[in-house]
Amino acid sequence: MEYPRPVWIRMLLYGAVVTIFIFLIMPVAIIIPMSFNASQLFEFPPTGFSWQWYQSFFSRPDWREPLLLSLRVAFLVSMFSMILGTLTAVGLNRSKFRGIGAIQGFILSPIIVPPIIVAVAVYFLFAKLRIVGSEVGLILAHGVLATPFVVVSVSATLKGFDQNIEQAAVNLGANRFQAFFYITLPIIRSGVISGAILSFIISFDELIIAIFISGSTAVTLPKKMWESIRIETDPTVAAVSSFLIGLSVIILVLIEMLRSWSEKRAEIRSTI
Repeated sequence: MEYPRPVWIRMLLYGAVVTIFIFLIMPVAIIIPMSFNASQLFEFPPTGFSWQWYQSFFSRPDWREPLLLSLRVAFLVSMFSMILGTLTAVGLNRSKFRGIGAIQGFILSPIIVPPIIVAVAVYFLFAKLRIVGSEVGLILAHGVLATPFVVVSVSATLKGFDQNIEQAAVNLGANRFQAFFYITLPIIRSGVISGAILSFIISFDELIIAIFISGSTAVTLPKKMWESIRIETDPTVAAVSSFLIGLSVIILVLIEMLRSWSEKRAEIRSTI
């Protein structure tokens, strides 16, 4: 039998939650008003309202080109990681031989290893291949970090998948590719899409590898922001930060909507 907590304990817990929430949300609450500041310097509270820093962000080539490059690279990385990660997760799920745990740990190691170590290793390899400072190098390097997240997302979806459904399709005349494409893939689609969205975020926000790999010819938006803060005092970075916050919120809402949709589909399948 559970006894209700005293009122003072509940109030203490609520107070701790509110305090932590304020602590986490405070930087966001400060940076967004600063992006509309009319001053030419970083000032809080703002001295006036202006759209000038958003206009600077979208009109200046030194900001617009890194934005377009980051979006393009992140999209290609999400597609690459989605395909490779999905196939890897399916292969791991269906493999039963000894040592599968070690292979799975090796595939997921980029999540565990500090990014600086991955960046140094990738830099020396790509320097020999002469793809440092290229878009291809960024896609491959970001794919190393993003693919394990797709593997984790799809593997979680495959945990509740009944392979007898796919086997039934094969018995009815479908080949393995058709059974996977028309039976398995629609069922695990939510995990595949979630993994693709996560890989997009990881690639778009990645800084450490970009510092090593992008060089001076393939500057991504996070690297441009880092250089702007380190070298100059351009308030445009506040507008860029607010833009990224809004983009992250939209993506998180999409993931939550996808999760709810997946749960509803699972409930419908369980009642059939």
